[in-house]
Amino acid sequence: MADPAPDTPKPGRKLGSLRMVWHYAGRYPLQLCIALLALLGTSAATLSFPALLKPLIDRGFSHGADMAHVNDVFYHLLLIVAGLGVATAIRFYFVSWLGERTVADVRIAVQQNLLRLAPRWFEENRPSEIASRLTADTTQIEMAVGTTVSVALRNLITGIGGTVGMFILAPQYAAMILIGIPVVLTPILLLGRRLRATSRTSQDRIADIGSNAVEVFSAMKVVQAFGQERREGQRFADTVARGFSAAKRRIFIRAVLTAFFITLIFGAVTFLLWGSASAVAEGEMSPGTLTAFIGYAILTTGAFGALSDVYSDLLRAAGAAERLSELLAEQPEIHAPADPVALPEPPRGAIRFDHVAFRYPTRPDVSALVDFSLDVEPGETVAVVGPSGAGKTTLFQLLQRFYDPQSGEITIDDVALRQADPAAIRRRIAMVPQETVIFGASARDNIRYGEWGASDAAIWAAAEAANAAEFLRKLPDGLDTFMGEGGARLSGGQRQRVAIARALLRDAPILLLDEATSALDAESERLVQEALERLMGGRTTLVIAHRLATVRAAGRIIVMDDGRIVEQGNHATLNAKGGLYARLASLQFSEAA
Repeated sequence: MADPAPDTPKPGRKLGSLRMVWHYAGRYPLQLCIALLALLGTSAATLSFPALLKPLIDRGFSHGADMAHVNDVFYHLLLIVAGLGVATAIRFYFVSWLGERTVADVRIAVQQNLLRLAPRWFEENRPSEIASRLTADTTQIEMAVGTTVSVALRNLITGIGGTVGMFILAPQYAAMILIGIPVVLTPILLLGRRLRATSRTSQDRIADIGSNAVEVFSAMKVVQAFGQERREGQRFADTVARGFSAAKRRIFIRAVLTAFFITLIFGAVTFLLWGSASAVAEGEMSPGTLTAFIGYAILTTGAFGALSDVYSDLLRAAGAAERLSELLAEQPEIHAPADPVALPEPPRGAIRFDHVAFRYPTRPDVSALVDFSLDVEPGETVAVVGPSGAGKTTLFQLLQRFYDPQSGEITIDDVALRQADPAAIRRRIAMVPQETVIFGASARDNIRYGEWGASDAAIWAAAEAANAAEFLRKLPDGLDTFMGEGGARLSGGQRQRVAIARALLRDAPILLLDEATSALDAESERLVQEALERLMGGRTTLVIAHRLATVRAAGRIIVMDDGRIVEQGNHATLNAKGGLYARLASLQFSEAA
């Protein structure tokens, strides 16, 4: 359980990283247009208030004012208020809808792309961090699309409209704003670069927190059994502290950015109002014009002031979009060729390894298989034994084409795996792993994972053959019973029999059994062994076992060591040779005695 890497700011990609988000949001042009029109309506309604105040002040508040005109102004104001309310509701609904829809599409696209990647990628990247990207990072994007962009556009339109209004009313004073624009933009651009990097780092630290929590909670029994609660609590606290430190740097930069923006904007407006107030005193400007000018100044200042916060939020969303874009850009190392060779029908289940050499990409200096050759006839059962690290599990990984060997060739029914579609290859293989995978779903869904369209009758038939039907019927809701996270509601033997039922339902010509009866009590092992014998009938079967008692009846046993076959034969001939198999058998059977 390695601690997260220390904070290292990563280069940002500016707001261009959000192009990925706009790609998905652009799929809904109707909703975008409605949201934009509503946004323009709210901005126009807001900007009309100061314009109506000018004639109201100049002509409505003087002695002998025309009340009919005053009433007309207030009628218009009421209509604008009503329109503002309706347009705001429409804008909020469609902008929020776009945010949620875009995030849903991004999550689906990321997950679908990840499903295409080879297992190697998941060995090099923590699944808990990936889950954080699908949750925390997409939440940032939802805020950007559903709130931040709308606020940015509304304030930008309001700010520009307010500036135009001030130029119409008092161009000589409003022109002073143009002089101050470079002064305002310079610190924003400089600090924005720092903020992009710290935003990305902050998102990474949030992912570390999620990874730590998932890792510990999924191994809670081990944590408590070894009394490591205090250490894990401290490790989590350290991870949170790193996250807090990254957040503090981001908050500090954002606070400085906001201070610059607010001080410069409001300072400029203060000087503008000072000058315009002098103009009213000298009769160069009417009170109504001053009131409207102040109204536009307040709207403009508030709009541009809000843009500093919006800019910071967009930078955070850009950091999140960058992390998600990395997942979307990942390409599978194992993929179907442009013109895949079809596997023959009906399937026979013949397997051949021809001078195969393989090194795991994560361990390039260690040979997992060395010049390995093996032929397995259709319907034959071959047991694979040997010490840990001999390369037994590697055979299964290559046969399912989770990896490609560096040299040599592997074939199923005389078709090279590199020339076939990986999905077609895997449809011909059923697997019962050593560490049974039970999904947090019903018993029905766990069994029919082998053949999703199977009927209940077929599911029960597979359960009967796997010696699982008896305990499944005793469950509170039968096949609809929730199995718990990782099959927490089942014993080890029950989980194994559910996995066998899954493999039976798949009805594939090739069967891979990896330590299928390990760590079981005698009664569970007997039930599982009976189910396996039914499962193996008529299928090409490769069996990995450390417990040699479980493979004594195999027609052929191959003994592996350091990625090579060092012996092969049946139990009696291998035992008589006095080689590695005999030594392993002697150790195990003497210990059992």
